Amino acid sequence: MYEQDGEDVFVIDGHVHCWDASEENVIHEGGEEFIRCFHDYHTLFTPDDRQWSLEEYRNYSPERMVRDLFVDGPVDMAIFQSTYLTDFYEEGFNTAEQNAVLAEEYPDRFVLNGTFDPRDGEEGLEYLEEQHERFDIPGVKLYTAEWRGESKGWRLDDPETFEFLEKCEELGIENVHPHKGPTIRPLNKDAFDVADVDDAASSFPDLNFVVEHVGLPRLDDFCFIAAQEPNVYGGLAVAAPFARTRPRKFAEILGELLFWLGEDRLLFGSDYAIWEPDWLVPEVMDFEFTDAERAEYGVEWDLATKRKVMGENAAGLYDIDIDEYKRTLADDEISREFDLGDQYEAAAD
Repeated sequence: MYEQDGEDVFVIDGHVHCWDASEENVIHEGGEEFIRCFHDYHTLFTPDDRQWSLEEYRNYSPERMVRDLFVDGPVDMAIFQSTYLTDFYEEGFNTAEQNAVLAEEYPDRFVLNGTFDPRDGEEGLEYLEEQHERFDIPGVKLYTAEWRGESKGWRLDDPETFEFLEKCEELGIENVHPHKGPTIRPLNKDAFDVADVDDAASSFPDLNFVVEHVGLPRLDDFCFIAAQEPNVYGGLAVAAPFARTRPRKFAEILGELLFWLGEDRLLFGSDYAIWEPDWLVPEVMDFEFTDAERAEYGVEWDLATKRKVMGENAAGLYDIDIDEYKRTLADDEISREFDLGDQYEAAAD
């Protein structure tokens, strides 16, 4: 659990992966380009002494992920955002089945989200039902720029997509996480355009649309959509590391988000393993607006706001009772193995 000025902050990392981009799993040149582009993002924003080699980065172990998040990092719970890319990787990049290995071993630490792709038609609807029955997924991660045969993407406002969103409503899968942000080589930037969130969100007001990467570089488009759609949230993965290397840019991003969406609709995410929370969480928590930025945006980044963004907002969307989980995590398998229980016992008092 993170501590700032003697105050505890329960951290739910809203965007993590356990991926396999090993050379043995790559079946298309796009898979090699994709992981190398990820690694470029990693080295661009990560402190020099914390950077992984490309070989480390391709396929890390589940054990390393647990240690990086919960032992060396200050994360208390994490949400898997499954990303398939099955045209690029023989077994997929990080599918629900792959992520389920850790989610099922540590059910109090991980939330597992699945996915759908409307291009899969009836077979895809059956697979969505299968994920619901097998894993009880509370959300889906959507990758609208994923290649599938000759297709290089799809849209949230397609009639075929609406069939899947209706199925989500029917199954009680409430949280929809579309990647709407920077492109990754060789995927197309326009296929990640945030514009198609608008019609989907207004057509399905009972679903929560957590727009991952807050639409970057189309931040203004995202903010104007979110301002009029109360069921649209911002996922800070990719935006968060700007706090270290580009603090004035981070101030602009965070200031606009707090101005337009408010403090109740933003969720922290590290995008692990692109970046590690042990250095990223302190960078975000220690960030401060200048007086000029406070005057410009009229917002604050105080402890109450940080607690919401770093964990409480995700807890609300995923029905996580933080006080109850503090008691549970005081004696879960990870706390027992790594002697982490005292912090939760103290926080639960």
